Amino acid sequence: AQLPPAKQLSQFDFAVTTGINKNQVMALVQQRQWVNQAENVLLFGASGVGKTHLACAIGYALIEQGIRVKFTSATRIVQSLQQSKEDLSLADALIRLDKYAVLIIDDMGYVKKSSQETQVLFELIAHRYETGSLIITSNQPFSAWDQIFDDNMMTVAAIDRLVHHATILEIKGESYRKKVSMERREKQANN
Repeated sequence: AQLPPAKQLSQFDFAVTTGINKNQVMALVQQRQWVNQAENVLLFGASGVGKTHLACAIGYALIEQGIRVKFTSATRIVQSLQQSKEDLSLADALIRLDKYAVLIIDDMGYVKKSSQETQVLFELIAHRYETGSLIITSNQPFSAWDQIFDDNMMTVAAIDRLVHHATILEIKGESYRKKVSMERREKQANN
């Protein structure tokens, strides 16, 4: 699954975020109909608010229920699919990903806006539409996705496919990493 370690739901602090609630996330974990129906989960928010943690926690919980999950960064999967396209094996690469009921794509907002990259990303989204679930994290709201895709029509088509059957969660709060760093510096200053 390639999920990062230490990203379990029990380790997520819902008290420091807004925009989501524990019951909503628990429903995604406990009721797997959304996976059976190839629906998506889209997690939006600033850097450090816990998008990746929640995506992975959902992934771990689904694996415990026997659902195949794969985690990858958006950059990594785009590069891999781009290489497959150059090798004339993009269709095969997309089909190989079908063995995963849920594909977690982390940090969608960091994909570079090049024609080759956005084309394979769109191919992936179109291929998974109504056939496999995606969990996508992004620090960019949909209104800024024209910075990800190099073509406005492709942007609209990608968003349309993703949101058609999706749960959209917008996480708000202070960066956890920044908070921990500040606490560490404060503790060092007091010692």
